[in-house]
Amino acid sequence: MKLDLYLAQTTELQKIASRLLEGLPTIEKWVFRVLLSVLAYFVVGKLIKKVCNFLKTALQTAGVEVGATQFISSFAKAAMYVVLLMIIGVQLGIKESSLVAVLASAGAALVLALQGGLSNLAGGVIILVLQPFTVGDYIIESTNKQEGTVVKIDLFYTTLTSVDNKRIIVPNGTLTGASIVNVTAQDRRNLEIKIMISYQADLIKAKSILDRLLREDPTTMSDKEMKVFVDELADDGVIIGFRVWVKTEDYWPTKWRLNEAIKLAFDEEKIELENKEKIEIERKNISQMKLKYNW
Repeated sequence: MKLDLYLAQTTELQKIASRLLEGLPTIEKWVFRVLLSVLAYFVVGKLIKKVCNFLKTALQTAGVEVGATQFISSFAKAAMYVVLLMIIGVQLGIKESSLVAVLASAGAALVLALQGGLSNLAGGVIILVLQPFTVGDYIIESTNKQEGTVVKIDLFYTTLTSVDNKRIIVPNGTLTGASIVNVTAQDRRNLEIKIMISYQADLIKAKSILDRLLREDPTTMSDKEMKVFVDELADDGVIIGFRVWVKTEDYWPTKWRLNEAIKLAFDEEKIELENKEKIEIERKNISQMKLKYNW
C-alpha cells in the first residue's frame, strides 16, 4: 500500500510540474526543471529505498540465503539510482544520444580508474554464486590474516566482526584471490593440544591424566574417536598430546578449559612441564660457561 502511495504521489507531481512549465519563460523553465529534478531525486530516492526493502523482504520470505539477499538488494539499489539519474538528465534537456555517449565515456574512464573496484564487484558475484562462506560463518583469509564472523556481503566489500568486536571491511576481490579457511563450515571440529614434559616425568601417568580429562569434560564427543599420543621425543623433552572431537561452537571454550585442567592436574601429580624459554636460558648459560672455562 505504501509503495502504491509513493507511485501515485510521483505521478501527481509530474502532472503539476507539466502544468507549471507551460506558463514559464525559457530560463525560468530550466531553473524550475533543476529544482524539480532535485525534488524528484529525494522523492524517488525514498521510493527506491521502499522498493529495496520490499525486495529484501520478498527474498527472505522465499528462503534466499542472507548474503545473496544483501548482494541482490545492493545491486538493485545501485541500478535504480543509475536509471533515476538518466531520467533526470533527460528532463534537464540532455538528449538521449548525448546522455548515452557521456555514460559510455564515463563508463570507460571508470573501468580504467576503478579496476580494483571492478575486481571487487566480480568477487562479490563469485562469492554470491559459489558461496565459499555465508553470513554467520567464521572465516580466516590468508592474504592479510584477517579473521572474523561474516555479518554482511555487499557489492564490493564483505564485513567481518572480530572476537573483540572490531568491524573489519575486506574487499571482495581480496577474498576471492586468497585462500579462505571457513572455520564454521562444519558442525564439529577436531581439537588438538600438545604439551612437553620432561624425560624424568612419568609418561604413563601423564597419558592417563589426559585420557581422564578428555572423558570427564562435558563438551568432548565421547561417541567419537579420542586419541592420546606421544608426538615426538624432542631434545628437551617428550611431546605428548591428544585429539578429540567437539562441536564447532564449543571449540575455544573447551580448549581453554582443558589447558587449565591439564596444568592443575599435572601440578597435583608432580609432573613437570618443560618451558621452552627456560630451556633456552639454560642453554645460553651452559654456552657461556663453556666459553668462560674453555670446556
